[in-house]
Amino acid sequence: MKLRNLIGFLFQSLFVGLLAAVALFLIKPELFRGNGAVVEVHEAAPAPRPAVASGPVSYADAVDRAAPAVVNIYTAKVVTEPGNPLFNDPLFRYFFGDRFSGARKRLQTSLGSGVILSPQGYLLTNHHVVKGADQIQVLLADGRGLAAEVVGSDPDTDLAVLRIEADDLPSIVIGDSEALRVGDVVLAIGNPFGVGQTVTQGIVSATGRNQLGLNTFENFIQTDAAINPGNSGGALVNAFGELVGINTAIFSRSGGSQGIGFAIPVSLARGVMEQIIEHGRVVRGWLGIEAQDLTPALAESFGLDRPRGMLIAGVLRGGPADRAGLEPGDLVLEIDGKPVANARDAMNRIAQTPPGSRVGLSILRGGQPLQLEARIGQRPQMRP
Repeated sequence: MKLRNLIGFLFQSLFVGLLAAVALFLIKPELFRGNGAVVEVHEAAPAPRPAVASGPVSYADAVDRAAPAVVNIYTAKVVTEPGNPLFNDPLFRYFFGDRFSGARKRLQTSLGSGVILSPQGYLLTNHHVVKGADQIQVLLADGRGLAAEVVGSDPDTDLAVLRIEADDLPSIVIGDSEALRVGDVVLAIGNPFGVGQTVTQGIVSATGRNQLGLNTFENFIQTDAAINPGNSGGALVNAFGELVGINTAIFSRSGGSQGIGFAIPVSLARGVMEQIIEHGRVVRGWLGIEAQDLTPALAESFGLDRPRGMLIAGVLRGGPADRAGLEPGDLVLEIDGKPVANARDAMNRIAQTPPGSRVGLSILRGGQPLQLEARIGQRPQMRP
């Protein structure tokens, strides 16, 4: 009896101890771990993720909106080639006469793309696509072929405005090229190598590209959407099918696409088109100066912490800058109170200022600040 009571007491004590150990483990589990340090891991809250269906899985809708307004352009011109100098040799002409002398004419053809911007038939393309063309044929996406005339051209931005006449012409929706950000999806639509309308996809690689030596006035959108010969003048559209640029050039060592293409922002292209339609050409502001950027050494000599502003290297006698009192060696730091980054920035801003307007110039001359006012003139038209 005593043995049975003893065994019962031991089992009861063991059961109570086990319950106490379990309770202690649940309250302070670290007491049952080894001697290693306790590491606290803080897991971040899950980041908000877009729903699977919220991102575009296809750009077909954007293409459907834009593609009907993108056209193929075919040009032809008669080129005169000089005859072989041998045919002009007196001895040769003595025996054969003038049958082989004289220049030879041949028909030269080229291709490109264009974008219809209005139902009235105005379309944009590149100047180099239609330069010197005797005949221009436009092929619409619906298969119609139409003759086009050149309304005007602007070599400084490599843009040209054409016009076609037809009923029910499609036109593209213009987007906001100033709102583009690096990484935005863009589509290039055009006629590469003459194979027919083609769409390629990429992103905006950079904005505001200049100093490329392509045009006088440069402010390119850079993209890795494949652009090839024949795409010139075609559309660069955003993911909603809105026009944001006119495809113009590629950077390539082989002549094919290498992922570096350039497009003229539609904000610039639209302004050029409107001026060409209204005036027959683009009217730009002009000061009559030769300008250059500051080097680090020149900036230090002017007492500046970094190169900025526009250095006047030459002044046209009797021009707007001369009448305003500008002199070679002056450093223009501000135009109408806005800082000047470099010479190209200043020249672009002057070109966009309407002729006849007055602008304030903050300059440094001989280390002393000076305020001048200039009346903007009209930039002379480039000779062909």
